[in-house]
Amino acid sequence: MKGILLHGGHGTRLRPLTHTGPKQLLPIANKPMSQFCIESMIDAGVKEIAIIIGGVGSNKVREFYGNGEKFGIKISYVEQDSPKGIAHAIGLCKEFIGNNKFLVFLGDNIIQKSIRESAKNFIESDADALILLCEVDNPSRFGIADMKEGKIVKILEKPTIPPTNFAVTGIYFLTPKIFEIIENLKPSHRNELEITDALDKLLIQNNKIIYDIITDYWKDTGTPEDIIHANMAILEKMNPYFNGKKDEEVIITGNIMIGNNTIIKKDVTLIGPIIIGDGCVIESHTKIGPNVSIGDNSRLSGCAVNNSIVMNDCVVEGSISITNSIIAGNSNISFLTDSTKDKVFLLGEGTIISL
Repeated sequence: MKGILLHGGHGTRLRPLTHTGPKQLLPIANKPMSQFCIESMIDAGVKEIAIIIGGVGSNKVREFYGNGEKFGIKISYVEQDSPKGIAHAIGLCKEFIGNNKFLVFLGDNIIQKSIRESAKNFIESDADALILLCEVDNPSRFGIADMKEGKIVKILEKPTIPPTNFAVTGIYFLTPKIFEIIENLKPSHRNELEITDALDKLLIQNNKIIYDIITDYWKDTGTPEDIIHANMAILEKMNPYFNGKKDEEVIITGNIMIGNNTIIKKDVTLIGPIIIGDGCVIESHTKIGPNVSIGDNSRLSGCAVNNSIVMNDCVVEGSISITNSIIAGNSNISFLTDSTKDKVFLLGEGTIISL
């Protein structure tokens, strides 16, 4: 089975983080979020993946994933010149897919449950599509499946009055039959070819769509809050390890992952779940956690950080308490005076703050 990974889009709700690269490369638990998607596809049996790229930082996607050799698969790239919709992006891959059944994964979807069984069910079925659904609290934000007697009867895009709370996740198993539907699809009010419209037309033409329900974790990481929440969920399930060095006077509780050559100095408190990358220095009188990811080669000194993501090559120093924040790589935050209030940051790459 072949796969398609959508890696385009502008990520407007995540600016300034996405001014210098695509949102799907933003790290969750120190790993690009789209890598979780690729690993899920590989687990489902996919050997060849076409990555749809477009927008800011497409070259970074090519640089990171290359030809797929380091993941044990074959990766090729398809350019989408402008964001014309998910269905349009899928349509660009008609030649790549050929006559194969295939899996489509939106690069900002995070799940924890294996989809291997769903892939097996689809391959062995006579269905024209299998979609993964998940119950949500705010169904008007998503494409929604209307169901009667256990069967999908209609698919609607962000309905004002949702008929159910079963959201259509960004994970689709499809057959080449979808390409004919896409070729005859009309743009939506957003001037995009919507995948929900394509799936609904499959139903209207009496094609068979089956579904599985995700009962474990699923998150469409479209906002900073979504990314921080996904970071916490991933960290909680990771196996702890400590590959660095620490002084004796260090307080550690909870699930902790410490990378190679990282140094934890005395009078540091670590409250898991936390991941700290390679080559970091955590200076004395620093408190980290819970729910924190710190990228490689970063240095924290005298500060407190919780429920946040600090990326590679950052410096955070001074008497400051940071919460609910995402700090992009190569940023430098220095507080020379005491700050009694928690600070919330959403900082793009290379930001310098000195107060």
